[in-house]
Amino acid sequence: MAAAAARPLVTVQALENDMATDGGVAANSLPLPDVMKAAIRPDIVTFVHGQISNNARQPYAVSKKAGHQTSAESWGTGRAVSRIPRVPGGGTHRAGQGAFGNMCRGGRMFAPTKIWRRWHRAVNVTQKRHAVVSAIAASAVPSLVLARGHRIEEVPEVPLVVSDSAEAVEKTNAALKILKQIGAFPDAEKAKDSHAIRPGKGKMRNRRYISRKGPLVVYGTEGAKLTKAFRNIPGVEVAHVSRLNLLKLAPGGHLGRFIIWTKSAFEKLDEIYGTFDKPSEKKKGYVLPRTKMVNADLARIINSDEVQSVVKPIKKEIKRAPLKKNPLKNLNVMLKLNPYAKAAKRMALLAEAQRVKAKQEKLDKKRKQITKEEASAIKSASKTWYKTMISDSDYTEFENFTKWLGVSQ
Repeated sequence: MAAAAARPLVTVQALENDMATDGGVAANSLPLPDVMKAAIRPDIVTFVHGQISNNARQPYAVSKKAGHQTSAESWGTGRAVSRIPRVPGGGTHRAGQGAFGNMCRGGRMFAPTKIWRRWHRAVNVTQKRHAVVSAIAASAVPSLVLARGHRIEEVPEVPLVVSDSAEAVEKTNAALKILKQIGAFPDAEKAKDSHAIRPGKGKMRNRRYISRKGPLVVYGTEGAKLTKAFRNIPGVEVAHVSRLNLLKLAPGGHLGRFIIWTKSAFEKLDEIYGTFDKPSEKKKGYVLPRTKMVNADLARIINSDEVQSVVKPIKKEIKRAPLKKNPLKNLNVMLKLNPYAKAAKRMALLAEAQRVKAKQEKLDKKRKQITKEEASAIKSASKTWYKTMISDSDYTEFENFTKWLGVSQ
């Protein structure tokens, strides 16, 4: 997200009893600090907020003895019950009940919590400073402030700067007048009206009520009296410009807190956080993070004449790869590759048909039932052949073969 606050000057809103200055409009305007033009990094803000919010936690744990304040022992095997330790004794419902285990009524929890958990988190100093800078920059973008839920419809401009006479206010009544005068009262009213009882267990744990956040008043003079004036207004918070806290600048890790700056606080921002040209005077070695892109409107950059004059023209002809077909399965593709394939296939089909026909004829001939005359003819022919075979052979000279052949001498 790029810097969005681009106005060179910010008007200082005069209050009711302020004296008119001789300089006119120029005297009542301030240059926009560079911190308001810094890169807005919601990722850093969310991370740092999540880490530092852990540092307010108090250790808690269950009692070390919980669930073990009985002399339960297992009954062992052979009694058709589970081997969980059981409460000894008799004459009461408790006797024989399972104990100790996390699955048992009155047993200890699984992995009992201990107070030596790592409750707190250390965060890099520069990372924390980047997060604060991002939150301040986001507070200068009206759309982000509105998106966070603040009522700034009647506010003359964002960032909102008021004269230093606001720091001398002592009474809450006078503080409310200032809020009404600069159009910030609807936001304070929203916070007041949102006061409600928290849903859930938290209401029993010393956090019974919840309410929305109102404006944050940032002052620049140490010991200013406005802290007492504003502290009793629901939702309104007060902070010194040199002690800005991310938990106040981005509550819940959400950017865009509505901030009311006094003139002295606004003038000190460049000194505290530095500019893009020189490092901070208060924070040793700190330099504002530079944006990766000066103009984050990517569509505008791409469509600009400078870029479009050197890029290649749009490709209107779309060349798609042809669908590759298998010639072994597709005859048309095979004919393109081998025109003789048609004749070869035809000859193969004819040869196959001829073979099938010849085989069928042969089978039909074998399976055909012959007549009596044909059978007698075949029989006589076989006998004739047998006699011819015996007469032609020399086996008749041997006695054994003669007996075997059944030839009588």
